[in-house]
Amino acid sequence: MKFGTYFAYWEREWDVDFFPYISKVAELGFDILEVSGGGIADLPEDKLIALREEAKRCGITLTACIGLPAEYNVSSSDRTIRGNGIAYMKKILDNMDIADIRQIGGIIYAYWPVDYSIPVEKEKTREISIESVRELADYAKPKGITLTLETVNRFEQYLFNDAAEATQFVKDVDRDNVKVMLDSFHMNIEEDNFYDPIINTGKYLGHYHIGEANRKVPGKGHIPWAEIGRALRDINYDGTIVMEPFVKPGGGVGSDIKVWRDLSGDADDSKLDEDIRESLIFLKKQFI
Repeated sequence: MKFGTYFAYWEREWDVDFFPYISKVAELGFDILEVSGGGIADLPEDKLIALREEAKRCGITLTACIGLPAEYNVSSSDRTIRGNGIAYMKKILDNMDIADIRQIGGIIYAYWPVDYSIPVEKEKTREISIESVRELADYAKPKGITLTLETVNRFEQYLFNDAAEATQFVKDVDRDNVKVMLDSFHMNIEEDNFYDPIINTGKYLGHYHIGEANRKVPGKGHIPWAEIGRALRDINYDGTIVMEPFVKPGGGVGSDIKVWRDLSGDADDSKLDEDIRESLIFLKKQFI
């Protein structure tokens, strides 16, 4: 297993300079830095190359994640919106290729967060989404890029909310570079337990986001990490595991993730570093 963290643990906005976080996470003991797919889309080639070279220097693997905004909804019945979403995702994939980022996950099969003022047509939307993901997977395949589709809770999306639905969706897409992404935060809401969904996802699991039920770093809450570790070992999981803690209110990150109070204990950057370093040590004991 390779362990990483999302850059937004330290940030209040999505659109920031990722470069300094490469050496930071390496010094903290991580293998992976996950960055924003939207941020990658906007970077010029020289910045993408700089990210690639810094990651190589620091021994860090870069991964990307995005929840597509509504104007890029690849599951939309509106051909223009769907086409814009496909084009946007292809731009991200092109830039990922330059930066040597070979995995992107999140809500890249629809949009996020869902607008429930619009009537839900799950089956129709699912069919369109599968068609879009197939097109994106075929575009990503020659670049060696894997798409990991994140199952999130019912309040944020509806196409699939648990591991069983996500796994069936990936099976229906039927592309070997499309996998399931599970997330302990969302699993805590939707699943009966943590062990069985991981076991049943099995070889289709391609990425795992982790954090406590209140979005703190692993080890500061009630998520059963030993149970999760046992399940990952039982399926011989050797993929990527990325912490996705959000503990600071404010800015676009706090607003989008709905962090309305300081969960960090008023921590400064030094204390945030200490907390996540200790969390990584804790996790490795539970998972390996």
